[in-house]
Amino acid sequence: MKLRSVTLLLLATLLTACNLTLAEDVTPPPGYIPPTPMPTLALIPPDTPNAANGAVIYMEKCAPCHGATGLGDGPQGIQLGVTVPAFALPEVARPASPAAWYTVVTRGRIERFMPPFASLNDQQRWDVVAYIMTLHTSEEEIARGKELFETNCANCPLDYFKNQAQMAGMSTVALARIVRLGNEQIPAFGENLSDEDMWAVAEYLRSLTYTTQTEAVQAPPTPVPATQTSAPADAAAPSADKTPGAAEQPQVTLETTAVVIEGFGTVRGAIENRTGADLPENLTVTLRGYEHDFANPSAGTQEVLTREGTVTSDGTFAFENVEMPENRIFLADVNYGGIALSSEFAIVQAGQTSVELPPLVLYEVTSDTSVLTMDEVSLFLSVESDTSYQILALYTFRNPSEKIVSVSMGTQQEIPFLKFPIGAEGLGYEAMQDSARFIGTSDGFAMPPSEQPYGLLAFAAVTPAKEISLAQPLALAADTVRIFVPEGMEVKGERITKDAAQNIQGMNYQAYTASGLQAGDTLEFTISGKPKSASTGTASTPNTSLLIGAGGLGVALILAGAWLYLRDRQRAEEEDEADEEEEDEEFASSEDVMDAIIALDDLHRAKKISDEAYHKRRAELKEILKQMI
Repeated sequence: MKLRSVTLLLLATLLTACNLTLAEDVTPPPGYIPPTPMPTLALIPPDTPNAANGAVIYMEKCAPCHGATGLGDGPQGIQLGVTVPAFALPEVARPASPAAWYTVVTRGRIERFMPPFASLNDQQRWDVVAYIMTLHTSEEEIARGKELFETNCANCPLDYFKNQAQMAGMSTVALARIVRLGNEQIPAFGENLSDEDMWAVAEYLRSLTYTTQTEAVQAPPTPVPATQTSAPADAAAPSADKTPGAAEQPQVTLETTAVVIEGFGTVRGAIENRTGADLPENLTVTLRGYEHDFANPSAGTQEVLTREGTVTSDGTFAFENVEMPENRIFLADVNYGGIALSSEFAIVQAGQTSVELPPLVLYEVTSDTSVLTMDEVSLFLSVESDTSYQILALYTFRNPSEKIVSVSMGTQQEIPFLKFPIGAEGLGYEAMQDSARFIGTSDGFAMPPSEQPYGLLAFAAVTPAKEISLAQPLALAADTVRIFVPEGMEVKGERITKDAAQNIQGMNYQAYTASGLQAGDTLEFTISGKPKSASTGTASTPNTSLLIGAGGLGVALILAGAWLYLRDRQRAEEEDEADEEEEDEEFASSEDVMDAIIALDDLHRAKKISDEAYHKRRAELKEILKQMI
């Protein structure tokens, strides 16, 4: 199978881990590898969050983008070209838990130009989150909610709602659900409350988790240049075109204080060795610096600095006299076992002269894919024309081991543990939304250990027939395989049972499931019948469709909606708290709907979707958003 164009698409996708809904928001520099989320999260506040302290920090750190009143209208946010969350809108605030906002403050959302706030400690981040959670409510609403609670649930234990471990992961929507329906600890007491009163009680219960007492807020310390007794071996002066004044640089000598030029500083980091072996001698580390013109988002992110150094025997490294303008992004990378591994990034704050990069973790490298665990396989049949059907397979899997799994795609450009269906023509692969980060290699890709699942889309095509026979080989065990076909078509197979019909992004699908499949099994099935309503548009050829990013209307809708639907349903099953009505919803929050609208707009601007389909779907999404407000 010669798919050169498809291969180039795959490698580009794996290297950039591009999110379809944000494809035009950020243009990564050539070879840029997005950093993985920060590993350390304190998902329970160290102490009771203080909203008053959080207000001070918010005005300094957050208001420039999110606005002084939390409406997403800050002067810097307006210039970004992306939607800035408006915390003061109930439809934005209520579906989010404090832990979710804390995670965003800690990890950042660099794809939407929000940096992680490493300058704040955990308590300060929780203080900011507490203040954010007050922006959509008022003292009057909370007071009314308190009165209603004491009237209708006088004997309900308040300790339940003061438990930080319990409440941190609970959204205001979840609290309102308890008011209405109760749970194992709290009886239902809000059946007769109006919606307005129900939300007032929920806001009062949220207020029990934070304090508004004013305390002194200590500003995060500004790093200062440290003295040293010897110059690092890799220390080098900045290039002449980056140095103010003369090109000659001050020299650092033994037993003296390092001379730091104004506007320059030191970038330090360390290797965390989890390989079980000694670090290679003279291991080369590369420091990379990037800049983004926030006033012109379309300009993209540019690599502006590359410096090489050597890791010392104790695993540390340092780069002296590095230019440090505000908002410059730094990360370091090393090549280990043929795999380019990167640290997480750090962003320079105003006046900062010392940057500490997060540890760069090395793992043992293996080609044994059996250490991977498959979460779920979902197969969609997309009927775009009478001459060719497309099959979209969604694989979600994890690497729970302490090794990097390196995958060679070989000359056939196939992923060994994700086989194309037998009876269909394999076209290629693409990274899925919200996937953990893949690392490109010379002949494939690699997957470091990650709690976040990896996700891949596999594209294939099949010739229409009265009865289509397919067989899905499984190299990894899969608890569940789901098959979705357009309404009017039928799937038959020994292990396959019919499931409920699903409406996904306005299209009706009949679902089928197969369970308990072991590694090495092959799921055989047939597809027959005709869809009740098929697209009459002219379909692209398979290769062209894939090259433009799964550009057929049916596949585009699946990419924009089906994955969100499956992801939201999986989250609901894991939390086991969603009621029957919410299980039928396509989107978990208004932010998901806005992302879907952005994705649809991107497809329409790129002429990958017809005007008629675009306006119809956009109207549907706007109606969904209106119902959430």
